Amino acid sequence: MSGEVLSQNEIDALLSALSTGEMDADELKKEQSEKKVKVYDFKRALRFSKDQIRSLTRIHENFARLLTTFFSAQLRTYVQISVASADQIPYEEFIRSIPKMTILNVFDVPPLEGRILMEVNPNIAYALMDRMMGGKGSSINKVENLTEIETKIMSNTFERAFEHLQEAWSNISEIDPILADFEVNPQFLQMVSPNETVVVISLNTTIGETSGMINICIPHVVLEPIIPKLSVHYWMQTDKKDREPQEIAVLEQRIQEAYLPITAELGISDISIQDFLMLDVGDVIELNQPIEQPLTIKVGEIPKYRGQPGRTNKKLAIQVIEALKGGDDDGER
Repeated sequence: MSGEVLSQNEIDALLSALSTGEMDADELKKEQSEKKVKVYDFKRALRFSKDQIRSLTRIHENFARLLTTFFSAQLRTYVQISVASADQIPYEEFIRSIPKMTILNVFDVPPLEGRILMEVNPNIAYALMDRMMGGKGSSINKVENLTEIETKIMSNTFERAFEHLQEAWSNISEIDPILADFEVNPQFLQMVSPNETVVVISLNTTIGETSGMINICIPHVVLEPIIPKLSVHYWMQTDKKDREPQEIAVLEQRIQEAYLPITAELGISDISIQDFLMLDVGDVIELNQPIEQPLTIKVGEIPKYRGQPGRTNKKLAIQVIEALKGGDDDGER
């Protein structure tokens, strides 16, 4: 009963039971001292911590955003994809949870072992294909009668879409997704043993007026080598490292070779629109810059120096005579 707060009525009832002999204080102490037994289902082994599941959720939230951008550009219609859930379940339970006939894309992800499965609800798949073929994005479900052309269009589209997983996973592993198999019947697909633990990330997907789910099934064997990188400690640690002297030297050399536009401003003048329209060849515009004052020298659009105009080797030139304060000069003359 530790950790529970009893009401006054419950306390009175407990004292009454002890005084009448209905309850024995020694038996209560014995029950508290005994170890609590918790049922554990070995068929549903939890191999990932909540922390690691959260990390996988964060990674695939980024993947969902990338998919939204990709499909929006390809279909030219409203597309919204977001993570609905992330769970670890036996592979057999995942297969039973998806439709009997659906779109299954199996990907190799070298250098990691094993394969990743992307299951796409037929309504979403057909709406996507209809839109790509010039339709309005209407959905029909005849997945059991896919033609060779429809199969090719779908597999090519989902292969290009899954390439974005490479960018989403870039912080934990450099993978190269490759479409290895395309199937419509889950019963013909046996990636791992039925009791193998898999992580299933479900994505809510809306294409036009059609909604459905995209499920990404990742077996434990795929994630096993990178499990340490799914911890909070790995994500929180800084990625900044001290640059090597050779790297710094290369950066300095590239900066020194960069070109900057430098202009000397002779002066400015304000005139009316009427005077501007009346300008003709030979007209003189009076500037606001006195001859005896130095000119402003700009680097890009930022005033950096003052200089004196002149000539050198029969060419117009300007001599830098001072740096402007607040121009972030830092000796760059």
